Formats: sequence, structure tokens, C-alpha cells
Amino acid sequence: MDQTKNESLDLYVALTRATQWLNAHTERDIRQYGLTRTEFGVLELLYHKGSQPIQQICGKVLMSSGNITYVVDKLEKKGLVARRASTEDRRLIYAEITNQGEQFIEEVFPKHTEVIEQAMAGLSPEEKSVAAQLLKKLGKYAQENFK
Repeated sequence: MDQTKNESLDLYVALTRATQWLNAHTERDIRQYGLTRTEFGVLELLYHKGSQPIQQICGKVLMSSGNITYVVDKLEKKGLVARRASTEDRRLIYAEITNQGEQFIEEVFPKHTEVIEQAMAGLSPEEKSVAAQLLKKLGKYAQENFK
């Protein structure tokens, strides 16, 4: 195997392992609040971006469209999210964060951000900036060349 392939494979393995461990930190934090990572992601999206058509949420939180109804159901049962029919198109259903959901995110999100900061403390601010730039470049290239 040539050197470029080894470097690519090494990077892929390192990136995958880093992602697994960073996710382990965030998932442990989120689980203590009785949510899954996907539920937390949906709640965070609705808090920061406002109400969203349910079928468009899956693309924004990286999940399958079949799963989104189940996730919204669970969040609705917990009183954190509500459904609302569109006034323009009755077929369109929006998910929106409730007052209880807003209070929850406002209380939990700063702590969650701290967990992420601590998990990434192995890099300096400059290294994080360079890594973010390089990973965006890599992701964009991989996306553009996906056939």
C-alpha cells in the first residue's frame, strides 16, 4: 500500500475513534437528563432555529426521516415539544419547543457546552481552529465527490 493510502487510512481511524470518544462524553451527559442524543439534538435545533417542519428536521440533525416522528412523539410526551399544523398548508406539521422545553435547554445547554469543552481540552484553541477548518474542507470535498 502506498504512503498516501496509509495516511488516509490512519486519518480515518483517528477521526472515527476521536468521534466515538467525544460522542461518549456528550451521550453520557445527555442521558442523565433522560434524553437520547437525537432527542437533545432536535430540542436544541428547535430552541436555536425556531419551529421546523417535522419532515425537514431529520436532515438538520442527521437522522432518518422514519425515526423523526418517534423522536417528536417522545419529546411531546415529555412536554418539551408540541406539534402545530401550518396555517398555509394543512399537510405540513411543525414541531416547536414548549416553554418547558425552553427552560430545560436554557438550564442544561451551558452545562452541556462545558462537557464538550472538557472533552476537547486536549487541543489548544489554535489547534481546534485549524482542525475545524481542515475537517470542514475534508467534509466538503467528500460531499462534492459522493456519487
